[in-house]
Amino acid sequence: MKQLLDFLPLLVFFIVYKFFDIYAATGALIAASVLQLIATFAIYRKIEKMLWFTFTLVLLFGSMTLIFHNDAFIKWKVTIIYGVFAAIFVVTQLMGRPVLKSLLGQELRVADKYWARVSWYWVAFFVSCGLGNIYVAFELPLEVWVNFKVFGLTALTLINLFGTVFYLYKHLPEEQQKELK
Repeated sequence: MKQLLDFLPLLVFFIVYKFFDIYAATGALIAASVLQLIATFAIYRKIEKMLWFTFTLVLLFGSMTLIFHNDAFIKWKVTIIYGVFAAIFVVTQLMGRPVLKSLLGQELRVADKYWARVSWYWVAFFVSCGLGNIYVAFELPLEVWVNFKVFGLTALTLINLFGTVFYLYKHLPEEQQKELK
């Protein structure tokens, strides 16, 4: 259910873009993000910091897109989010408390060197996605960027997420691997 709520604004953005234009899609993205917040709170009685952060960026950059009638703002939002994610991974890794270990360390007990490798991998991934977004957003047609944002970046993220879980699973102690089977 939570994953569906996470993808709902993106799906609404894509569908509205296909029938109208980037400005209608941006307005729909803002509205869907508000509904996402309301639904998340109604179901879970809390809203995570990351959801507040992404909502704030959607509201800020989406509003600027609509006010100035310039799609560059909504295009930059994607790169800024990836940049912030990369920064979070760098800072938490340098502090000795990798964010992924904080999230998954109870379920996956692997050596710190593997958490570090995964953290630096995700930093490179987020930076690459941010740079890729800049290129696609500003060098290719809008239609290509929308498809890249909705399908390309989403697919890449899911592939990398599964790859990360597989990598960490390979480095689990044998007794924990047996527990998870």
